[in-house]
Amino acid sequence: MRNALTVDVEDYFQVAAFRNDIRVEDWEYYPLRVVDNTLRVLDLLDEFEVKATFFVLGWVAMRRPALVGEIRRRGHEIASHGFGHQLIYEIGPDEFREDVRRSKALLEDLCGEAVHGYRAPSYSITGRNMWAIDILIEEGFTYDSSIYPIHHDLYGMPDAQRFPHVIHRAGGSIREFPISTLQFGLGEALQFRLPVGGGGYLRLFPVSLMRYAFNHINEKEMQPAVLYFHPWEIDPGQPRIRSGWKSRFRHYVNLETTFSKLTCLVKDLHFVPMKEVFADEG
Repeated sequence: MRNALTVDVEDYFQVAAFRNDIRVEDWEYYPLRVVDNTLRVLDLLDEFEVKATFFVLGWVAMRRPALVGEIRRRGHEIASHGFGHQLIYEIGPDEFREDVRRSKALLEDLCGEAVHGYRAPSYSITGRNMWAIDILIEEGFTYDSSIYPIHHDLYGMPDAQRFPHVIHRAGGSIREFPISTLQFGLGEALQFRLPVGGGGYLRLFPVSLMRYAFNHINEKEMQPAVLYFHPWEIDPGQPRIRSGWKSRFRHYVNLETTFSKLTCLVKDLHFVPMKEVFADEG
């Protein structure tokens, strides 16, 4: 079964964990490492002849437009990660619409084709701001991958569907690819969802668990899974940001192991861009 491989193209100083430590207006003063890290990712995917979906942050695309061109030249799908990497439930509907509209137009201009997919910064589409789905539909997106069906302090919809499905709204519909979880427990009342979609969980969990989870989802549940990561997660030499212990742990744990884990998973599992998984679904 084919799974979706996705890359959230943002830099180390733009993550939600540091949003209280670094002002958006100060991003300009931090050294950019996203280009070199993304090129390293592209080289890895070339080695194994794997294609992926790159959810590109508009702020990065505006400053390094050649990077978007290089991703597309190597045969990968370009999708939107918004423009300013602000949590959606904090900025509100008007600012969100402007953010996604600006990013979509920029990316389409740079890659010369329509951008169909969107992923929210830090999965910040939750039960309290489903209006964001309405705006995505209105702005012409055909699929979203922003819902994480787990409990988390920054994001999560723990009761959401676990696998690709269609979300129907008053203004239309959109396909959703939730971030992957492994569900287990004792009976209906004692079910637990383990986040296995990537990011910090990829860095935290052993690669054997990640491989098992994807194989279980594919072979036992007969469903596709999605893996996501960020270019900064393969960069243990990045500058350290002064922040609280929780933010530092979330951001820096096991950076030195990510690349080797990715190599194993890309080699062992069947990955394609997200749009191709949706094509499989019909």
